[in-house]
Amino acid sequence: METTTGADAIDVAIAKGIDFDGSAIDPKKLELYKTVMAIEANRQRSGVVNTMRSRIVRIGAKHIPQDELNQKLLDAGFNPLKEKEIAFYYTK
Repeated sequence: METTTGADAIDVAIAKGIDFDGSAIDPKKLELYKTVMAIEANRQRSGVVNTMRSRIVRIGAKHIPQDELNQKLLDAGFNPLKEKEIAFYYTK
């Protein structure tokens, strides 16, 4: 059984076309995913630091309380959480 942890686990499973439970991923779903990822791959980037912050917020909000994540951002020299990020990630 493939590992289901780590940043690459999803990409490995997608490349194989097999979900973690061993079932095949529907070809239509794979094709749509690949189409969207190809579009994203051609998008002009705003900079590495901006992308790092976006990923920290998007993923960090799943695991770290709002006040703690905000402080970690500030401590690292990033801008604090924006109101729209708080509303999206922390408002239920």
